[in-house]
Amino acid sequence: MTTLPPLVPMLVALIGGYLLGSVPVAVLVAGRRGVDPREVGDRNPGFWNVRERLGGRVAVPVFAGDMAKGVLAGLLGLLAGGAHMTGPGVVAGPSAPAAYLAVAAAMIGHAWPVFAGFRGGRSVLTFAGGIAVICPPAFVLALAVLAVTFLLTRSFAIGARAGVFAIPLLQLPFAPIGHVAATGALMCLIGLRFGQAALAARRT
Repeated sequence: MTTLPPLVPMLVALIGGYLLGSVPVAVLVAGRRGVDPREVGDRNPGFWNVRERLGGRVAVPVFAGDMAKGVLAGLLGLLAGGAHMTGPGVVAGPSAPAAYLAVAAAMIGHAWPVFAGFRGGRSVLTFAGGIAVICPPAFVLALAVLAVTFLLTRSFAIGARAGVFAIPLLQLPFAPIGHVAATGALMCLIGLRFGQAALAARRT
């Protein structure tokens, strides 16, 4: 059986992940209602802004689509790297770098989409979708953290933040520390996007 050179899976993960992430789901969904989420509200083309402007029902496809971008990118990287996994479905071995690269590229595509003038969102749901592939047990536990926090605070936003921030800790029992550090690096991109949004808000 002929094996692909190591560079080829990484290029597939990088290019494929970026193109998947660049699909402007929020812009497409809101655009059908005559709204450009990049020009209203907090100007973030993502689930929360669409929900605030157009309601929860309209925002559901945005939620699903943005998360699906991370899932598909993670699967693309996993397959490009040879589909190596441990017992609970955690990405392992040579598949890990390709999967992480694909998810990172999808997050970058969501943040700076080539199909939407490089004006994108904050990549939180795309990150979550990627983690669902990279470490399914951590993703399920993060959902549990979200649910418990929501029950205690009655705030989905607070629950979502708690679930996302808990992911590296929840990943520790299932993956090497290097993978956990890579997850932290992905989260830094989210932090960068929130920082950029805060600076933009101060200028306006």
